[in-house]
Amino acid sequence: MNSKKGVIAILTGGGDVPGLNPAIRAVTIAARREGYEVIGIRRGWGGLVDMIPDAQADNGEHYQVLTNEVVNRAGRTGGTFLHSSRTRPSHVKKSGVPAHLKDRYGADVNDLTPHILENLAFLGVDHLIPIGGDDTLSYGVRLHQEGVKVVAIPKTMDNDVPGTDYCIGFSTCVTRTIEMTNRLRTSAGSHERFLVMEVFGRYAGFTALLPTMAGAANRCVIPEHKFDMEQLTQLMVEDRNRNPSKYAVLLVSEGAMFTGGERVLADEAVDAYGHAKLGGIGDVVSSHLKDLSAKYNGGRKIDCINQKLGYLVRGGDPDAIDSIVPMAYGNLALDLIMKGIHGRLVVLKHGRYDNVPLDVVTATKKVVNVKEHYSTERLRPRYDSFEMKPLFLVTSEG
Repeated sequence: MNSKKGVIAILTGGGDVPGLNPAIRAVTIAARREGYEVIGIRRGWGGLVDMIPDAQADNGEHYQVLTNEVVNRAGRTGGTFLHSSRTRPSHVKKSGVPAHLKDRYGADVNDLTPHILENLAFLGVDHLIPIGGDDTLSYGVRLHQEGVKVVAIPKTMDNDVPGTDYCIGFSTCVTRTIEMTNRLRTSAGSHERFLVMEVFGRYAGFTALLPTMAGAANRCVIPEHKFDMEQLTQLMVEDRNRNPSKYAVLLVSEGAMFTGGERVLADEAVDAYGHAKLGGIGDVVSSHLKDLSAKYNGGRKIDCINQKLGYLVRGGDPDAIDSIVPMAYGNLALDLIMKGIHGRLVVLKHGRYDNVPLDVVTATKKVVNVKEHYSTERLRPRYDSFEMKPLFLVTSEG
């Protein structure tokens, strides 16, 4: 797989978001124009786990050569045509070890990194561009430490990758959340109910905070602050009764917790990165809101419309920002490669494109700065001034 300047491999890991295909397209078009060959690893790190480093093996399901025709076809669409997975090659359970590796790896948990390095060498990969969140990119840090030339692109609709003010997928998520809220508020108003919507956000509440700031909801509860259910109910009843249409809207991050409660799990099983699947806090909050509402509403309970937005906000085509930023990120990644720079994460900081050391993704966590951006008294966003603030207000420094 020799080419004029070398081989660049791209992969997408973790959850899908709109904007992945535009990023793949940007890298491919620019790299091929400069004389590189570009290949796409399928199913994130999973493609490199399942691949057999043998010229006689059929690895067609694990990677593909990327051409202008292929990426142009997908470049304006959502999701990732390379597919994705939550594979963690450094922590593969015995049951997940491919058949051709079972004689080499028989422990309960196995580090397949030597196999990954073999496959990268087999493909002739000179540079690797993983696109993902902090979990996916944390293994990119591991490969960088092993000597692989890695330049990474941040993606997550939670916008929680450290080191950058913006991650691919966040704008579309916020846009979809506002759209869905505005659709459902008509039913809430018709029936004079609370509208409770659960959104993604395991540790960071940006996807609930920003739509609320934009006017989509009256209140929001986020993972960074344990809220009091009585306080929330009183505020929601007051919001509803002040509204001529007699409804109020609440956004609930999936990782939110009320005082005395814990994170609500949709499934006890954990993924490759040790995360249990969250989901259901919206149901719990809705039930408590209804039961407690009579206390603040003259003895009359208020019903809830309870909707989990889930994958509705991560599906479909990217919005304008998630079409433009991925294009810029892809070109930034290639610029670094052409300068011989690696071990970097391309980022947006303070409204300008830049790059930072890749290991920032494992060095810290990016969450809502409660003191600066969230009112624990009002359970909604706070903002004293917008002067000189970044586009989405939240920054990599919190």
